[in-house]
Amino acid sequence: MNNELNSGAYQLYIKVSRKVKIKIGSLGEFIFEPGIYVYTGSAMKNLRQRVARHQRLSSDKDKSKLRWHIDYLLSNKFVHLEEIKLFPSTQKEECEINQILLNQGKAIIPIEKFGSSDCHNCRSHLVFLI
Repeated sequence: MNNELNSGAYQLYIKVSRKVKIKIGSLGEFIFEPGIYVYTGSAMKNLRQRVARHQRLSSDKDKSKLRWHIDYLLSNKFVHLEEIKLFPSTQKEECEINQILLNQGKAIIPIEKFGSSDCHNCRSHLVFLI
């Protein structure tokens, strides 16, 4: 039996290889400049399965599975998932983890409310590395 903690936060390091316009669900259409974006999410149950879902969506580009803002970004053919960092925890820490790159001056917010529609602490859960 696997006793490894399967809840917590995660960060997806995403490379956009060329300038693209993508419709992000009800947020609308946005231009994504080439570069590295970091999305911070959480799964308080089934963390590994959530991340595996993002990996599958990124690799097979199946648009029928679009549910969250990040799905719309990952489904674009010029967008590639480069790295995943897991932060196993029993506490919801995605906001604190999300703020680290911003507080260090290493990132900016490209789209307000991306992945954070239900969050009252963060302007966005997607950042663009500078």
